[in-house]
Amino acid sequence: MFKKVIIFTVFIILVSCNLEKPTVFTEKARNEKVYNLNGDSFSFKDILNQYKGKKILIDVWAGWCRDCIQGLPKVKELQKEYPEVIYLFLSVDERQATWKKGVKRYNITGEHYNLPNGMKEGDLVAFLNVSWIPRYLVVDENGKIAVFNVTKAYDKKIKDALK
Repeated sequence: MFKKVIIFTVFIILVSCNLEKPTVFTEKARNEKVYNLNGDSFSFKDILNQYKGKKILIDVWAGWCRDCIQGLPKVKELQKEYPEVIYLFLSVDERQATWKKGVKRYNITGEHYNLPNGMKEGDLVAFLNVSWIPRYLVVDENGKIAVFNVTKAYDKKIKDALK
């Protein structure tokens, strides 16, 4: 009986650790450098601070990503339904030409920034545990992460957080 209790306790601890979702970005992630369409450099913290007091939907995507492109119509629906929300697109395209071409080709409106090291390197992608894109996050008006790392733009959690 004692072994069963120990095994059950270990199982609960492991499951609860895996289900834990961060509510704030780490300092390293906040200090990650991002670039706008003009090539200007900012820290991710600067971007978040710029929109403090507003809800932010973050879409981590790439111009070469089929799943990302397929999710864009739903993101555009959200933009129409929740126009007061800031739509922040973080591209993990390693080549700026691919990123800029994707923004233009798919007529993506919102705030655009690039993580030039792609989805394999960097403190922000490490924090997000980006192994697959797209990834969607919602940051609330207080700068807290309300939705962490969902992979579908139609996920109910996104709409619930944007209301």
